[in-house]
Amino acid sequence: MGLGSWIFYRCWMLDVRSFVSSVKSVKSVVNLCFWPGSAGLRGLVPPVFPVFIMSMPLPYQVATLLYCFNQADEVLLLERAQEPNLGLWSPCGGKLHQQEGESPYACGCREAQEELGIKLSARDLHLTGLVSEHGYQGQTHWLMFLFEVKPRINSLPPAHREGRFEFFARDRLPGLKLPQTDVEQIWPCFWAYRGGFVAAHCRCYSGGKNEWTLEESVSPLTPDT
Repeated sequence: MGLGSWIFYRCWMLDVRSFVSSVKSVKSVVNLCFWPGSAGLRGLVPPVFPVFIMSMPLPYQVATLLYCFNQADEVLLLERAQEPNLGLWSPCGGKLHQQEGESPYACGCREAQEELGIKLSARDLHLTGLVSEHGYQGQTHWLMFLFEVKPRINSLPPAHREGRFEFFARDRLPGLKLPQTDVEQIWPCFWAYRGGFVAAHCRCYSGGKNEWTLEESVSPLTPDT
């Protein structure tokens, strides 16, 4: 081994030792195996070398969805021009500013101003549901606050970088391209408990299989109750 190779090897081993010592107490180390050196690394990797495969936690996002209606009770949907749900129709909304300590209601009002150009207060929102998704598309955990906007919106908001808007009658939704979890449970729960409250959890698996749990529900009030 030449001097240059020896220096590189020693520096590399120091980095490895530093890494190993840093992960000894990390609970996310899920596998310890011995790697005899691949063809591309022979000469650098020792014949028997411990490789740590770390389980990286998925990010957890909190978001609000705004269910807006016009006087004809048609729902306002956004054809998304960006991920997540690119090309699919969904209520408008956005991520909560967690680093600022923003509340879900404040987030909903801010998103209404930014995406719809309307000014709302917390009293203009009714929390219809809470939906949590575990491992959505294998990329993210989500916690979503489903708000119905009480004031009616009769003018179509202009398109922007997030997508374009359109009003739809309820019976037209089955013919639209919607997110899978919306089709399975979110829309059925929203319609069933509109005016009340529902909480549901979805565990998303690879291959498109989802497992749903209804965690709480409050039926909407009627004139007779």
